[in-house]
Amino acid sequence: MSRYLAHAIINNKLAERLRGKMKMHMTIREMAADDKPREKMMAHGAKTMSSAELIAIIIGSGERRVTAVDLARKLLHAYDDDLNRLYQASVSELCNDQVLKGIGVAKACKIKAALELGHRIQRRPDHFPVVKNPDDVAAFLNEVIWDIRREHFFVLLLDTKHKIFKAEEVSVGTLNSSLVHPREVFYPAIRQSASAIILAHNHPSGDVTPSEEDLALTNRLVQVGEIMGIPILDHFIVGGTVSADYFSFKQTGYMA
Repeated sequence: MSRYLAHAIINNKLAERLRGKMKMHMTIREMAADDKPREKMMAHGAKTMSSAELIAIIIGSGERRVTAVDLARKLLHAYDDDLNRLYQASVSELCNDQVLKGIGVAKACKIKAALELGHRIQRRPDHFPVVKNPDDVAAFLNEVIWDIRREHFFVLLLDTKHKIFKAEEVSVGTLNSSLVHPREVFYPAIRQSASAIILAHNHPSGDVTPSEEDLALTNRLVQVGEIMGIPILDHFIVGGTVSADYFSFKQTGYMA
């Protein structure tokens, strides 16, 4: 066998192996109809789909040799398959090539927008509970306060039956009396004729023990509420993550 013929045979075998490897990376078009995200949603509904498939529809496309579904799986894996952690990530963090390649600014913005809409749905009135015990409020707050990096101060507005009908965010940042002014706290209650209010904020550290500033601010706001005829039923502190940890001023005797 001539040297040229031997080289040709080797090159052909290498080409076949390369084509075989490339074929292993199936495209969305090559998937069965029931496995294609959009077709699956149309045929069976969104509830039957995995988180990766839903994200694949949002981002629209993958990258070279990686389908949108595979890219979505890699994205979820980078955040420990935790949608809460994914929600908390900024656009710049989602675009970080050191974490995952293939998510550009456009895809990151689409993901962030979709997750934010889902988060806002949790604040709709039909998701607001009637307050029967502190656990009801704590569970609601763990759906509302997701940002673990900063403190968020909320005023929960209640009707005459003690049903929460709105959650108003008063401030974001380090909690102190200069940022949380009584005027900002009671204005939503006056404007929307709330019968009573509940105060709430988070501690990003996860430690729900109230600080001296928390205690002083609560006492001040309770006094203002008594003067205005809008009682403060409780003040809650929740941890920085979605968990059962919370501190109730009322339950622990810090409020009468």
